[in-house]
Amino acid sequence: MLPHLFSIPTTNALPPQRLDSPLAGRPYDLRHACITGWLNAGVPIAEVARRVGNTPEVINRRYHGCIDGHEEAANAKIAKSLEDEGDAA
Repeated sequence: MLPHLFSIPTTNALPPQRLDSPLAGRPYDLRHACITGWLNAGVPIAEVARRVGNTPEVINRRYHGCIDGHEEAANAKIAKSLEDEGDAA
């Protein structure tokens, strides 16, 4: 029963040349890869959560360790904001 349930989304999500690849073996892995990619691309956690049907808390708890470089980007935005307002140190 499970292979039938996963065959429809997998065939719609993958190009024909990938249907026999490891990508089609565990469709749920595609979800994790997609979420991780979106987060690393800078999509806000709330938007990712909305699109995948989770709460921001679940996304943050599950994926917080795989977000690369966001602290540096946030620090740069804060520093620029302070400079623009004349509050830079």
